[in-house]
Amino acid sequence: MPAFDPKQDSLPKAAASVHPTYTQVFGKWLCDMAATDERLLGITPAMREGSGLVEFSKRYPARYFDVAIAEQHAVTLAAGQACLGMKPVVAIYSTFLQRAYDQLIHDVAIQNLDVLFALDRAGLVGPDGPTHAGVFDISFLRCIPNMVLMAPADENECRQMLTTGFEYKGPAAVRYPRGKGPGVPVTEDLSALPLGKAEVRHQGGRMAILAWGSMVAPALVVGKQLGATVVNMRFIKPLDEDLILSLAKSHDMLVTVEENVIAGGAGSAVNEFLQQQQILMPILNIGLPDQFIEQGSREELLALTGLDVEDIRRQIEAFGG
Repeated sequence: MPAFDPKQDSLPKAAASVHPTYTQVFGKWLCDMAATDERLLGITPAMREGSGLVEFSKRYPARYFDVAIAEQHAVTLAAGQACLGMKPVVAIYSTFLQRAYDQLIHDVAIQNLDVLFALDRAGLVGPDGPTHAGVFDISFLRCIPNMVLMAPADENECRQMLTTGFEYKGPAAVRYPRGKGPGVPVTEDLSALPLGKAEVRHQGGRMAILAWGSMVAPALVVGKQLGATVVNMRFIKPLDEDLILSLAKSHDMLVTVEENVIAGGAGSAVNEFLQQQQILMPILNIGLPDQFIEQGSREELLALTGLDVEDIRRQIEAFGG
């Protein structure tokens, strides 16, 4: 819950913004896609409001399933519906998908079923604290065969990735953070992204910064300050291997930046790939530390964990960048 003044009789409200939250982007996409494909089902474990399914539940009540606080059942229900030819979308907080990990592997991934997971609250969650922080999903999802895993850098990319995952024939997940993005306008079309292809945001010199999701914006600031190439990686799985190989050949060092624990994360995926290619070069992995993150504002927690602009630059310079 947000901080409050005990002298007041109500909780403070967030300042109004013209930019939608990622949750609102998902809610609108779900309704828009449902209008074009009658196979779409919306499934949530008691997170109708939190995951942005209020409007969908009103417009498509026969295709909306709230299974209560039963994450395992949400995933198994999605698997069963996918076996019948439906297109389930499971809207769930990143941290709560951990409760259904067995079902994710055994009921969905082994059968390579067509299920899309919309993972809200991925990364740091501010006042919600360590129980709600979605800081492990990259690590526990990318090791699962058949899984596609994406992280949007902005609101419009989130919509595109949801479409990409929905059209992919197999299990896919889009992880997006709590709250608002950088304010990129969201288009009305339902266009998909090329599977496993990254995007170079800034061309630089001897160093390349590979960033995922919410970390693209601060990485771009740092990259321009240091004259580095900056890449919006978009996909954790599959990685854009061709681009990584090209960057490794044309740069002296690589830096990876993600809002997930470093252990087993996106940066680890890059390390593993380069090792398989027998490429030896300096690589700095920047991510969340090996500890549970307590409550605080998002800005405070980013600074505390070394993921704000100042600390990302400091770590790169200390590494020799």
